[in-house]
Amino acid sequence: MKIVAAEIDSVGHDIEYSAIEGAGDASFYNDKINADNAEERLKDAEVLCINKTKVTTDILDKAPNLKLICEFATGFDNANINECKSRGIKVANVAGYSTASVAQHTFALYFYVAEKLRHYDEFVKSGAYGAQSNFSCLDIPFHEIEGQVWGIIGMGNIGRKVAQIATAFGARVIFYSASGNSTCTDYERVSFDELLERSDVISLHCPLSDKTKGIMNKDAFKKMKKTAYLINVARGPVVEEQDLYEALEEGEIAGAGLDVLSVEPIAKDNSLGKLMDSNKLIITAHMAWASTEARQRCVNEVAENIKAYARGENRNIVNL
Repeated sequence: MKIVAAEIDSVGHDIEYSAIEGAGDASFYNDKINADNAEERLKDAEVLCINKTKVTTDILDKAPNLKLICEFATGFDNANINECKSRGIKVANVAGYSTASVAQHTFALYFYVAEKLRHYDEFVKSGAYGAQSNFSCLDIPFHEIEGQVWGIIGMGNIGRKVAQIATAFGARVIFYSASGNSTCTDYERVSFDELLERSDVISLHCPLSDKTKGIMNKDAFKKMKKTAYLINVARGPVVEEQDLYEALEEGEIAGAGLDVLSVEPIAKDNSLGKLMDSNKLIITAHMAWASTEARQRCVNEVAENIKAYARGENRNIVNL
């Protein structure tokens, strides 16, 4: 079975791919599959592993033997599901591999901006701390999570993990179900407006859908506490970025931590990229999912999907 694994640069060279190598005759490429290289790389391929490659009809036309596309990801909107289905090509994703990593990064973003860590680190390294007589520096106050209200939009696996951690810190967790289909009863479920008005922190863990696109907008920010923080580790378009920029500049909310943006890498005209005050905003490069352990789990799960396919089993097949 011929396997082509593309976009290895996006998964990393510090992890093992032996599980995929053991599943068949595997070839690895650092870059994406595109119309120019598809014919050469995919002419004999039965399995294609990708991350962000847009699967076009042109690519599929140049892959006559393709039977399975495996995502190095949970999302599969790049896979052209309907066209694949019409050609008898199955698409498999992986889920749950990054829960611990994303939850951890959620709190890393929060602590960095809420505790003004860059400010205090630079205060020490600039020599200002060593030049003063006082043993401490308290010029920008910060607050404890304990006793605060932590609001969550998206109470799936990651949302629940964040809720558990926030609870361990002593926060009261509330959540809003954008789909309306949540079965979670472990935490208080509230309306969207109530979540905005009550929360000291709002973290986003929801999928991108018609109901969540732009849900955090100008009106939403005006309803939040001026002391509140926003953390987005979901999808960039869930937040109206220009509205967030204005909310931060005008003091509508206290700060934000973002790991995802509407255009990635960040667009040159994105106002958020021009906001240099790290006391208000931290942006990381879509890395919350990518701990070493999470990426290794992801690759191993892709290998299991391939092995299941070889046995005639449907494992993690989407839209079956």
